[in-house]
Amino acid sequence: MKVLVLGSGQMGKGAAYDLVKQDSVEQIILADIDKKCAEALAKEVGEKAIAETVDARNRDQLVKAFSKVDSVISSVSYTVNVLHTEVAIETGTHMCDLGGGWTIVEKQLEMNEQAKDAGVTVVPDCGLAPGMVSVLAREGIEYLDRVESVKIRVGGLQQEPRPPLNYSLIFSVEGLINEYIEPCVSLRDGKITIEEPLVGFEEITFPEPFGKLEAFNTSGGTSTLPHTYKGKVKDLDYKTIRYPGHGHKMWCLMKLGLMDSSEIEIDNKKIAPRRVLENLLEKNLPPSGKDVTLIRVTIEGWKGTESRNIEYEVIDYFDDATGLTSMMRTTSFPASVTAMMMADGRISKRGVLTPERCIPPNLFIEELRNRGINIKHRIY
Repeated sequence: MKVLVLGSGQMGKGAAYDLVKQDSVEQIILADIDKKCAEALAKEVGEKAIAETVDARNRDQLVKAFSKVDSVISSVSYTVNVLHTEVAIETGTHMCDLGGGWTIVEKQLEMNEQAKDAGVTVVPDCGLAPGMVSVLAREGIEYLDRVESVKIRVGGLQQEPRPPLNYSLIFSVEGLINEYIEPCVSLRDGKITIEEPLVGFEEITFPEPFGKLEAFNTSGGTSTLPHTYKGKVKDLDYKTIRYPGHGHKMWCLMKLGLMDSSEIEIDNKKIAPRRVLENLLEKNLPPSGKDVTLIRVTIEGWKGTESRNIEYEVIDYFDDATGLTSMMRTTSFPASVTAMMMADGRISKRGVLTPERCIPPNLFIEELRNRGINIKHRIY
């Protein structure tokens, strides 16, 4: 099979590193608006990869690139995911992306019938959360006869936290602040509920050296799950894991207005406080260094007449052998697995379908375990 990876940044690099190792992948096209970046990555990952210049916003260039491959991974800005979905349908090419915004996904889902007619599968939200955790939640939900609650807890952290926030920019500062200011979609008593971010604090414990951590509401992680499981699941929510104290510091910054995008006037100059905060975070937070990704998905309910708890847990570390961060691995590997499963027919449903609606959990989990992502599963 041939796979196109759009974007040669961190997530594109992670996907490329994974794809070149797979025997069934014949060729990878690494496409970027900056051909030098694509060429450097192609040289780094090996002879299966070739570089091309593609502007991710240029329909004609996209049509030409999509037409050469069996499936596409879009690892560029989520703002072009609608365009990429249109091009996938036009060229009859399977595609997945890393998500980034519910309103964008809604527009993609509106093209479901067109994708079906074209015999194409498009999977939005195919990263870590939403993405991997959506598939884990699906498997747990389908195991039970009646589901009381689904709790999704995810955090990308430094292995060794450093002040002032005990955090570094594991991913983009824009995405981070979006998580901290946008509304959180949950299920409460079976109804879709909008909740505030940076509230709902709880203590969560992981094995040493992590110990007691905190988790709190952030946006985006549930994506379509509340809509998919409305009427089947009573309560479902998503919270981000951080070292203790981080969330309250960010709450203070938010309440002070430093995450506002509306411009204010200072000394006859207009500036958005958020832009100042983004700049300062990028400038002053410590380098990410070696990171770790913590995941715990817990599904509580009933199997027949007996109560059951199902738990999935992942502790994934920076990979010293490849230099890939854990966030790159846990975000890009789900996308590369999905791209391959679409191309080889293991994902057989057609249309625009989010991960929990089309990815076979057992095959998906097996593939991630084969890539060294240790997904622990227990029922108690």
